[in-house]
Amino acid sequence: MNYRRLGKSGVKVGEIGFGNWLTQGEGGVSADVARACVRRAFELGVNFFDTADIYRRGLAEEVFGRELKAFRRQDLVLATKLFRPMSDNINDRGLSRKHILTAIDESLRRLGTDYVDLYQIHRWDYHTSIEETAEALHDVVKSGKARYIGASSMHAWQFAKALHVAERHGWTRFASMQNHYNLIYREEEREMLPLCAEEGIAVIPWSPLARGFLAGNRTRQNWGETLRAKTDDYGQRLYYQERDFDVVERVREVAKRKAVEPIQIALAWLLSKPAVTAPIVGVSKPGQLASLLGAFEVSLDAEEVRLVEECYRPHVPQEYR
Repeated sequence: MNYRRLGKSGVKVGEIGFGNWLTQGEGGVSADVARACVRRAFELGVNFFDTADIYRRGLAEEVFGRELKAFRRQDLVLATKLFRPMSDNINDRGLSRKHILTAIDESLRRLGTDYVDLYQIHRWDYHTSIEETAEALHDVVKSGKARYIGASSMHAWQFAKALHVAERHGWTRFASMQNHYNLIYREEEREMLPLCAEEGIAVIPWSPLARGFLAGNRTRQNWGETLRAKTDDYGQRLYYQERDFDVVERVREVAKRKAVEPIQIALAWLLSKPAVTAPIVGVSKPGQLASLLGAFEVSLDAEEVRLVEECYRPHVPQEYR
């Protein structure tokens, strides 16, 4: 495992982060399998673990919390997120001061820890001023309940505003951006990635393998044989355009030439990009982790980068709410 600084901070995280969203939604893996994946990830050198309160309404945090007790807390970089509704209560959502101060305590209780290393806002809150949100996050850090703060998918102008507000008031600065970025969806290259590179923000992309699309086992005819390929409505809205299959074919071509797996090419490409620190990956079986970590041994030359990039055609930028 190789390690990189989380933006301008002094903390170092493995070049691949492990995301525990696997117990959410239909078709998700069991809590027992998720625990086995966590254990295997740690054994392979992963120290960066990411989850969110909304994943199965707290279950993912509980699974993490129970399993991570087997390790020394100081050996882990533990991240979680807030924003989504956690109940029918009108105030049990969003980024108000009221919700932030309640949500962090609830997450810590489920995780069984006194603090998280990275506390992230899952989305932009259009109903709460960024000043209220930023000050509350600063207070969470000053209370010792979080070491750093981060953000997730939003417009670049919104993130720039958040950075400006924190700097103007002397509040805790955002250290990371967890956004949607992979070989199939590269719209973040327009504004968000240059902003993060300029400001020293760690980019920790979600869905780096395009929900399994970049594994190369999807087909144009029936979209694939796996349960996820057939039932993943969200993934089918994000990807599965004709041009997306063109990109995957190039990834397979380069992978065959280098005698590696397509997912290793996709991750190696991401890790070569400015500001990218640690793509957040998820697995459904412990044995899949070794294949993902094989990306560290892959390097792409300029011609190979050109081959996997040139088929890309712009997507409609996603609206994250």
